[in-house]
Amino acid sequence: MPDTTSQPVLELRGVSKRFGAVQALTDVDLAVHSGEVLALVGDNGAGKSTLVKTISGVNQPDDGQIVWENNTVSVKGPSDAQKLGIATVYQDLALADNLDVVGNLFLGNEITKAGILDEISMEGRSRELLQTLSIRIPSVRIPVASLSGGQRQTVAIARSLIGEPKVVLLDEPTAALGVEQTAQVLDLVERLRDRNLGVILISHNMEDVMAVADTIAVLRLGRNNGFFDAHRTSQEEIISAITGATDNAVTRRAARHSEGQQ
Repeated sequence: MPDTTSQPVLELRGVSKRFGAVQALTDVDLAVHSGEVLALVGDNGAGKSTLVKTISGVNQPDDGQIVWENNTVSVKGPSDAQKLGIATVYQDLALADNLDVVGNLFLGNEITKAGILDEISMEGRSRELLQTLSIRIPSVRIPVASLSGGQRQTVAIARSLIGEPKVVLLDEPTAALGVEQTAQVLDLVERLRDRNLGVILISHNMEDVMAVADTIAVLRLGRNNGFFDAHRTSQEEIISAITGATDNAVTRRAARHSEGQQ
């Protein structure tokens, strides 16, 4: 279990985001600790994608703070997020089908010697990384186009670790995967936690969420609608918060929690 009494590695405080007349996020709080899987759930239009893009630097918040290791930071673009130690794996994976596994892992981060690609070093590091994560790939030299959906997802996640991040955002990593492939990806999520990374898992699949999450954050209509200990809650309670069936109950629960901390 993560030490949630310690300082979060990444924290959002009162973050709001508007797109013209549309208020996409309103006063959203979020915190993820090292060694914690934080699941972010909510209906379509709840603000999940906007929040991911805000954390990863694609969008800049209109109000609120992004706090990294207890310091308020300005994330003005994806490169700023990467420099801090935030890696994002989007749903489309952005893999180059014509390149092999090594080429994809080091795309944009190639190792060179005297201006020439150091293929031996990159292949060695690729094998080491995949072995450390227990990722089974037939060969690091086959094109990713020939891999299964689950293998492609694990390659994309492994690529995010090349820069040695401290927080990894996974946007719907099990979408459109079969049962066995989903199991492989969920195993990998747990291994990221075992490496003491903070993981933000965006998913609509409640079974996947309940299987690996430590904490579940619910967004509804761009606002926080409850934080839940995944080991002490039920799918029914989470779904009620997602749909708004227990808005009042969630509000009272949050109020009790707040009173208990005072």
